[in-house]
Amino acid sequence: AGLSNISPSSVGSATSQALADFGEGLVEDPLLQEMPEEELLGTVSKFAQTSQKGQPLQPRLAASINYLTTHKLQEQVISETTNKYMAPENCVSLNVPIVNTPIWSNISPGIRAQELKIQRILKLLTSGIRAFARSIDGMDMTEEQQDALALLFTTQYEINCFRKSSIRPTLNPKFAGLCKANVTTPPRQLFGDDLPEQVKDLDKEAATKTIVW
Repeated sequence: AGLSNISPSSVGSATSQALADFGEGLVEDPLLQEMPEEELLGTVSKFAQTSQKGQPLQPRLAASINYLTTHKLQEQVISETTNKYMAPENCVSLNVPIVNTPIWSNISPGIRAQELKIQRILKLLTSGIRAFARSIDGMDMTEEQQDALALLFTTQYEINCFRKSSIRPTLNPKFAGLCKANVTTPPRQLFGDDLPEQVKDLDKEAATKTIVW
């Protein structure tokens, strides 16, 4: 939201909180002690940050979320839970794409170790999406459910883009185009099932540039 959406009452509330947070320091300053409260509030208000909060969740749900965000599940629990939600046969995008073998075989051990960690995170996210998808009626989704799906899949997309960008430094520069974020690839392999064709196209493109330059 822009500044135009901040009401005087919200600024006043934030200012009061700022004064409460830093009250002891303000009282010790002799110049501020002599300043009228209204003027003091006006001075501090431009530095106060308003916090936007949504509607509260059901208490038990909120408690569960707060607990799960600060406690790691046991590996057995993680394994049993993720195995409950297999990828639907008609939705291959709910898989974690593997790195194409020709690329995987030639990346450094450090990049490979990082990639395995990212795959683990992505597997957890994807399993969560599968579970959520099975809990909703696709013919009668609420706005919140539609928003949740959009944001979850955007997160999945961004992670896969990050995976490509992390691998990019290990590739021959003329094949860097394989890592472009706007390149749409099948979901089974990170760089697409048509990798050989892509490589040929990029090789021809590089040769053409060499001729032109």
